[in-house]
Amino acid sequence: MELEYDTRYPSVDDLRERARRRIPRFAFEYLDGGCNEDVNLHRNTADIRDVELIPQYLAEHRGSDMRTKLFGHTYSAPFGIAPVGLQGLMWPKSPEILARAAFKHNVPFVLSTVSTASIETISEITEGQAWFQLYHPAEESVRDDIIRRAEAAGCPVLVILCDVPTFGYRPRDIRNGLAMPPKMSVQNILQICGKPNWAIHTLLHGQPNFETLRPYMPAGLNLKQLGAFMNKTFSGRLNEERIKPIRDMWPGKLVLKGVASEADADRAIRLGLDGIIVSNHGGRQLDAGQSAIKPLASIAESFGDQITVMMDSGLRSGPDIARTMACGAKFTFMGRAFMYGTAALGNRGGDHTIAILKLQLQQVMEQICCERTEDFPAFLVRSEITGSAGSTMSNR
Repeated sequence: MELEYDTRYPSVDDLRERARRRIPRFAFEYLDGGCNEDVNLHRNTADIRDVELIPQYLAEHRGSDMRTKLFGHTYSAPFGIAPVGLQGLMWPKSPEILARAAFKHNVPFVLSTVSTASIETISEITEGQAWFQLYHPAEESVRDDIIRRAEAAGCPVLVILCDVPTFGYRPRDIRNGLAMPPKMSVQNILQICGKPNWAIHTLLHGQPNFETLRPYMPAGLNLKQLGAFMNKTFSGRLNEERIKPIRDMWPGKLVLKGVASEADADRAIRLGLDGIIVSNHGGRQLDAGQSAIKPLASIAESFGDQITVMMDSGLRSGPDIARTMACGAKFTFMGRAFMYGTAALGNRGGDHTIAILKLQLQQVMEQICCERTEDFPAFLVRSEITGSAGSTMSNR
């Protein structure tokens, strides 16, 4: 596939800046912010970029292929689109735009329970190839019904979330009325008036809603009632007893997202899970925690031969993907990067963001003489972050 992109926005940082100018401040800050003082938000990317790779310029090179096999499917690149809540708030129909782009480019799209498109809609767009992320409901009947819907829709992978036992303390969202219960302030209305393009598109497509949850929501909820419903419906804290019935019920691949320690990785293996995503929720939950890449190397070294180890949080470029895979991740996911794309470029945002990431990653692979994505650890330079070096360098 020929990769076409808008040359005015060749990086995720360019997309972020255009998104900032194009959508209301409350929507951008919901997307862009972390929690508390944003320490871990910035640490995520900074620590990834402390990782260094060593090139082998005189080694024999037969070409670079970024295709990556994951759970029996060969994807065209080792990255996917991470689940993001309230996607339609940032730009109307964002989940549909990104799912369509992911299907076209053969990379995984993960739909969040609290996104603004239904399981069924995204499954139709992706011909049953989209993954689904489950926020754990308090009621077993709701949990079981959502899982049955994901199975009926053909989702090959169910992702369960373990890093939201409580909602993160996010000062921007509190100021902007996007905490629970949400509220619309005069300031928010003025911001909308200042972004007429966003306002018109939102008006045309309708107010974003939690479409997957619609069957379980009483009709006609006001904002305060919506907040009460969300607080009542979800109980985010997982434990082994809550995971066991999901494993028994779900026939496909089961992945635990939010793993940040070797102890939780070990528990995931004992529970029979197929994969883990090392993550700190993009720095939106625990400002005092480690960056996501800090525990990745040790988790991958200890458990990479027993379970598929993946990572999200902090990746913003092709080189970031390469660095993360060199530290032991078999696959990577990005959320904000793709949402910047749709907020910046609308319907073209998904295709554009995938294209620039593929081009950037291909350039890194060719530069360092890496032929396959599973070879990235061989090019790792020892560092404080990784704790180890690639072991096959001398054989090349």
